[in-house]
Amino acid sequence: MEVHFAPELQAKIDGLVKDSGCPVEELIENAMEAYIADLVQAREMLDSRYDDLKSGRVKPISRDEMIAHFREKSAAARRNCPVQDRV
Repeated sequence: MEVHFAPELQAKIDGLVKDSGCPVEELIENAMEAYIADLVQAREMLDSRYDDLKSGRVKPISRDEMIAHFREKSAAARRNCPVQDRV
């Protein structure tokens, strides 16, 4: 398989190859393995969350509820933040 990268990304790859001494094929393969593992993990998490919603184990919240939750959380953080005297 032949892959072409944007010049900026190719320059970064070339720099990593030079700095690490790792062959470019190994560097790209390792990067892709890590990327694919992250994608698989994210997909599994999303599938699990979707299954929880579809089964009724968890209930979705409305946009307004979400906004209210984070506004209250932010306000609580501001109330608990000590105010330092200015010199």
